[in-house]
Amino acid sequence: MVVRDTFLSDTTALLERTPAALSALLDGLPPAWLEGTDAPGGWGVRDVLGHLISAELDDWIPRLELIVAYGPDRPFEPFDRFAHVGRDGDAELPSLLARFAELRAANLARLKELVTDDADLEREGRHPSLGPVTVRQMLATWAVHDLDHIAQAFAALSAPYDSAVGPWKGYLGILLRREDPAAQPG
Repeated sequence: MVVRDTFLSDTTALLERTPAALSALLDGLPPAWLEGTDAPGGWGVRDVLGHLISAELDDWIPRLELIVAYGPDRPFEPFDRFAHVGRDGDAELPSLLARFAELRAANLARLKELVTDDADLEREGRHPSLGPVTVRQMLATWAVHDLDHIAQAFAALSAPYDSAVGPWKGYLGILLRREDPAAQPG
């Protein structure tokens, strides 16, 4: 009996939900909720969405395509984590949410074309600074990257109430996270 690895379907289950989760959280919120950042000088929810869009455009699938075409012989292109700053400066939140959902759906369809069996998960590529990586590691990172930035969006949403909670702040980890720059995603 062949036991099928459920990693791909388990990972895809999370990746499919991220756009809807962010849309449910952010779409239609009053502007005051959307003005904060996850930490002083950090990212707001529009930055998080712009960064996720950049990753859909330039990171996950382009790198997977390089692995399929070249294996570890050709390193990935460096990823510009701040590409969204110039590109999405004037974009409205609903358009960012829609663009992210559209790109994610297309990328998940492409993922299904590129990774067709469990052996594909062990294919190797080469990250420009991390060295050899597998498809499995990259897909795991994609999912955790989503979770990291969802948490960042929640932290940004908490900003307007940072001082409003008064003495309860000491019990609210999401607000305490805003004070620790070392706890911020990279």
